[in-house]
Formats: sequence, C-alpha cells, structure tokens
Amino acid sequence: MRKIISFMHISLDGFVAGPTGEMDWIKVDQEIFDHVGKRISEGDTALYGRVTYEMMESYWPTAADKPNATKHDIEHSRWYKKVHKVVLSRTMEDVDLPNTTIISDNLSDRLNQIKQESGNEILLFGSPKATHSLTQQNLIDGYWLFVNPVILGQGIPLFVKNQEKTKLKLLPATRQFSCGVTELNYEVDRK
Repeated sequence: MRKIISFMHISLDGFVAGPTGEMDWIKVDQEIFDHVGKRISEGDTALYGRVTYEMMESYWPTAADKPNATKHDIEHSRWYKKVHKVVLSRTMEDVDLPNTTIISDNLSDRLNQIKQESGNEILLFGSPKATHSLTQQNLIDGYWLFVNPVILGQGIPLFVKNQEKTKLKLLPATRQFSCGVTELNYEVDRK
C-alpha cells in the first residue's frame, strides 16, 4: 500500500508559516534543492490543498522556460509537469485539468482508494489545512520535516490543538544541512 508523506518546512517551535502565511524565514539552498529533488524524483503523485496547488500551478508549469531559470527551477518544473496531482478542495470546479484529480468529498475513502493503487509515495506538499484534516483522519503515514533554525513565536502550526496522540518512529534518514536546517523523517507507528 502506498503511503502519504507530509513534506513541510517548520520552525523550531512547530509553525509552518507566520501569522499571515509568510514563509520568508524558510532556508533553502542548492544543497537542500538537490537532496529534495532526488527523493521527489521517485514520486509519482503530489497531494496539495487548493491554496498550495494554485500557488504551485501559477509558477511551476513554466518555470523552466524563464530566461534566468535555475537548475532547481528546470528540474522541479519537469517533475511537476509529469507528476499526477491530487488536490483537496471543496471550492474548485471539477474541470478537466491535465494529470490532476480533485477530491471535494469523501476524503478518507477517496485517499484510501488512491493509496491502494500502484505507485510510489504520495507526497503532501505544504498545505497546512490539508495536513490538519488528513492528520485528524489518520491518513498521513509519515512526516518529512525540514526544521529551520528559527523560533517564530506564533503562526500556523503543523499540528492542531486537541489532536489525538500519534506515536512516531524516527527513520535513519536524518540529516543536517550546512545552512542550519535539519531534516527529520518520521513514520507513523500504527502498532
């Protein structure tokens, strides 16, 4: 069975964005881009909430075509165009978007059906509201976290209050990057 892995940058105090959604505190560099690129290149399904999907869709399909496109822009644009996208949204119209599935209801049933299909990991990028919803429904199988060396004090949390206790197992793929970001990989312990 395929697993849903939540991919997030977080602050040391557990926020994924500032109070108004700002992410200017996130540290990324070529070392992180290369590392992440290797792992996601194996992925064939990207899962997004509507807001994150619209942000991604406004940039990545044409990012490689820009005159000053970076190596990361070219590689990620190529991957984004070929990966199957699943969007969680109650407001998006079910129009004929290429290589995209919109889920607006029966979230648990629909995602469990996708998890049964053949393929690799399903990577949930950003999308804090989607992550909250999937966590509450016990649909996330792992967390791929990039802990940034900053304390925000307030903002949008990775986890919501009153969430059920969830045991996690730290996987050996833990790494510290030269910019100070630490990668942590956790698997949900369903025992």
